[in-house]
Amino acid sequence: MEETQPQQEQHLFDDFSKVTQASQGKRLANYLIDLVGFYVFMYFFSYVIVEISWDLAVLLYGEDQGFNLLGRLVMLLLYGMYMGLVEAVFKGRSLGKLITGTVAVYEDGTRISGQTALLRGLIRAVPFNAFSALGQPAHPWHDKWSKTWVVNYKDIKR
Repeated sequence: MEETQPQQEQHLFDDFSKVTQASQGKRLANYLIDLVGFYVFMYFFSYVIVEISWDLAVLLYGEDQGFNLLGRLVMLLLYGMYMGLVEAVFKGRSLGKLITGTVAVYEDGTRISGQTALLRGLIRAVPFNAFSALGQPAHPWHDKWSKTWVVNYKDIKR
């Protein structure tokens, strides 16, 4: 005898089957908009760091205009933390996702938790994560490893 799924799970699956994954163009737009938002944040963050301690600013950003490995690693980590916090506060949405009408959800179509948003953000700090978004359909590491998708916001049940 075959068991049937509980009514609630069955409806959730039916609703998610109508969800459309965000296009590569929207994913690229999300990235570029969020990157601009991050740079604006970093402008003000850097100002605060310089006011607190010039030595800390030199350690993070370096004294010269050349390559600074520590500074670049710190920037990757700050970008990941920034994105994670923004998605946690806005329940799976970032500035880019708000503008393009997309949202990050679990693979079953439900909203992501704050913890998952932070995990997605930290995975973004993994070097070359941006290159993992190349391909059709776009499913970068921060989606795969956190078992999430970016979908069109109008399609999800709120």
